[in-house]
Amino acid sequence: MVKTIDIQGFPHTYELSAPTGSPVVLVFIHGWLLSRAYWQPVIERLSPLYQCLAYDLRGFGESQLDAIKPTNIGTRVETSVAANLAERVTVGASAKSPPSLAWEVETAIAAPTTANYTPAAYAQDLNLLLQQLDIRKVWLIGHSLGGSIALWAADQAPQTIDGVICVNSGGGIYLKEEFERFRTVGKMLVKLRPRWLSYFPLLDLPLARMNVARPLALNWARQRLVDLVAAQPEAALGALLDSTTEAEVHRLPQVVARLQQPVHFIAGANDTMMEPKYVHHLASFHPSFEFCGNNVSEISDCGHLSMVEQPDAVANEIQTVLAKYLG
Repeated sequence: MVKTIDIQGFPHTYELSAPTGSPVVLVFIHGWLLSRAYWQPVIERLSPLYQCLAYDLRGFGESQLDAIKPTNIGTRVETSVAANLAERVTVGASAKSPPSLAWEVETAIAAPTTANYTPAAYAQDLNLLLQQLDIRKVWLIGHSLGGSIALWAADQAPQTIDGVICVNSGGGIYLKEEFERFRTVGKMLVKLRPRWLSYFPLLDLPLARMNVARPLALNWARQRLVDLVAAQPEAALGALLDSTTEAEVHRLPQVVARLQQPVHFIAGANDTMMEPKYVHHLASFHPSFEFCGNNVSEISDCGHLSMVEQPDAVANEIQTVLAKYLG
């Protein structure tokens, strides 16, 4: 059942499966411009064994103001399109059309904000969510940016979080030109996405092939488009910019190095967004790496969306890691 809970004045949407015989709860954290939906194939395979919690990060998926939730985009699009058409056919019309998403992004870029979108801030949101749901024995499973959030959350709450599994997540090396290029492309991606984009025919087709080893089923391509359009501009930009500064990139290995809990990394062998060598680099800061990558596994024929490209392999790897540490 989908529920919403208030965390620091912001609504967070989550789904919690039924309890099982295990005291451990698996908590799934999605990446940038995505949502909790991508974890469902893995959760379906693991929920008979472990209680599973999946939620939308602040400003993404359905964790945002009601007016801009994905379920309400259609209504806004119809209203906006009708208003724009009426304005165009009315000679001398004085009414102004609704602000576009590009305008909202320009505002988000120009206006200073007190909101914090660093991985550490999102980790605080997560730990407060766990407190409010009274979940006390946790393994975190994070994808991409969600992996960084999971590492920070484990650092903040070692008494609650027993272990971390990072999927398509690594880093710790700041390559100036690469990061500047990524930030520029990311800002343009956030800016050039009017809300009606998700209703434009065939635009989901490129997303079926982007950053994956083999084309995704069209329902996942569609989901990527919906989540891309739905993300709150300030959160989308904030999470991008706050997580890719030189200082932030260099903090992550320090976090990994001081974690006492088990940490395991799952890489996609064909991931071009987070290449396996960068996954191995970040993993090497944890004691369990042991000079030979004992805390890293690679999934063949897999790109950056392992949980939907290879859900069986990801679920099996998670079970293997949990069996190793839980007995």
